Amino acid sequence: MRTIAMILAGGEGTRLTVLSEERAKPAVPFAGKFRIIDFTLSNCVNSGIYTVGVLTQYRPHSLHDHIGIGKPWDLDRSRGGVRLLQPYQARQGQYWYAGTADAIYQNLNFIHEHRADNVLILSGDHIYKMDYRPLIDYHLEKGADLTIAVMPVPLEETHRFGIMVVNEEQRIVEFYEKPKERDKGNLASMGIYVFNANTLERRLSEGRPEKPRNDFGKDVIPAMIAAGDRVYAYRFEGYWVDVGTIDAYWSTSMALLGPSPALDLYTDNWPILTKSEERPPVKIGPQAKIVNSMVSNGCIVRGLVVNSVLSPGVYVSPGAVVQDSVVMNDTWVGPGARLDCVVIDKKVVVGAGAIVGVGNKETPNEQMPDRLFAGITVVGKGAYIPDGAQIGRNVLINSRRDESDFPPDGIVPDGKTI
Repeated sequence: MRTIAMILAGGEGTRLTVLSEERAKPAVPFAGKFRIIDFTLSNCVNSGIYTVGVLTQYRPHSLHDHIGIGKPWDLDRSRGGVRLLQPYQARQGQYWYAGTADAIYQNLNFIHEHRADNVLILSGDHIYKMDYRPLIDYHLEKGADLTIAVMPVPLEETHRFGIMVVNEEQRIVEFYEKPKERDKGNLASMGIYVFNANTLERRLSEGRPEKPRNDFGKDVIPAMIAAGDRVYAYRFEGYWVDVGTIDAYWSTSMALLGPSPALDLYTDNWPILTKSEERPPVKIGPQAKIVNSMVSNGCIVRGLVVNSVLSPGVYVSPGAVVQDSVVMNDTWVGPGARLDCVVIDKKVVVGAGAIVGVGNKETPNEQMPDRLFAGITVVGKGAYIPDGAQIGRNVLINSRRDESDFPPDGIVPDGKTI
């Protein structure tokens, strides 16, 4: 039985605010040297799946540049390998992907071309390690039309997921897409599906063009259950996180620094592969001190780094302090500057003596109270923070802001946006 994988990687990821302003969510850097999509790609090849379609749409350039021909993942193959699948313009007009299911429907030719018996549909924006082979075996043993990987989530988070009810045989009898009520249970879809290829094509084609089934959670899965298709749940007990919010992104990054993190990046038996930049080794200056942190190649540290994650090429000046923060590629932290509970995108300049992350964590962002509320300040790509500035908590500094965008005294109160 031939199984191919299709990775949905076109999401805008608006809850990550400025981090996904210029890139798709799966292309956001994570854990220093990686991108979020590296985890799904690595799971595929570690599971022996070497035919992978990556469906992109929103600001795909960074993602396309990262994946390329797939060489870091051994996906640069003449037969199979990785293929980047974008919406295209037909004679009748331009057709953007209207949803997760519509994206697969527009690429059914990829499934036909590779003569797939089963199609593994994955999200490109989750952090986890998973061997897909037991899932596929379970799908075949059940004779399923569709198998959904599931895991329990806290009741207060059920509104973010597809929630299902199963019988004794783990067959799904009810499915609720992001229910507002908390009485539907807490067995959540992980966004990992195995479809029988013929069933997938039939169900996606039904109702078109008048009533297309554009989304798996809202349209396809409920319709399959109602039609009596064999839809089963596969319980996954490993580590899995959706880093779709600033709070989740920051807390998941900080969890990597624990003494025994649930996600182990240092094991050889399930490596996470990525496109690595050619950078010199880390350089530690005579005044430097690094405590409980991840520091990537090309970094030069001359100050204090505590409980933080530094991506390649970060420079920390003498007297600077970086604490409880995530700092992305080629950011320059000036002399005497302080970062506390901050997520900083690429190529940011933090001026000398500037303090970023000071004040009251309880004051949410005025423009995005539902996205910046946990005390984390976010700085967009290419921003310049003036010397001596004082930036509060839950502040959002948009990309490419410079000195002229800040107040004359350089003070930005808690919860403000620049």
